[in-house]
Amino acid sequence: MEKTIEKSAQTNPLEDPKHRAMIDEILEKNKELPGATMVVLNSLQEAVGFISPEMQVYVAKNLGEPVSRIHGVVSFYSFFTTTPRGKHTIKFCVGTACYVSGINQVIEKAKQILGVEPGETTEDGLITLELCRCVGACSQAPVIVVDDEFQGRVKANRFPKTIQDIKKQEAEIA
Repeated sequence: MEKTIEKSAQTNPLEDPKHRAMIDEILEKNKELPGATMVVLNSLQEAVGFISPEMQVYVAKNLGEPVSRIHGVVSFYSFFTTTPRGKHTIKFCVGTACYVSGINQVIEKAKQILGVEPGETTEDGLITLELCRCVGACSQAPVIVVDDEFQGRVKANRFPKTIQDIKKQEAEIA
């Protein structure tokens, strides 16, 4: 039962008193601003890390907006996410140069190693896989971005080292 409550608070921050207070503070501080919707959603994404469907309903009620408008904004902009992300994010550039250079093989290797699809997070909450459009490093194709660090000329057979490096880094922190 305790894990269910903990999991629920992770997917619905409104059930966590600390997050609820933070959400209420952001709404109260910004609800009268012109363009409040974007300001509030950006602040919530930064503070909580994602904007759950329940949060979207809550924001809509507090801003006096239709839920469809809030959901439309959240689903339109790629920097918003509706589910918790992992502690680390690996983005795979699927722009033309990276696609032609073999990013699909790297993506398949990542799926095989981690057991998740792009857009999903590993069960331990450590790594989220994402696809992104051109990152502007075409001469280094194929490219991945680990957290905020670009890695170029990535090969599928060397990708497991990226995962090992992340896990090693986490072990050193713990």
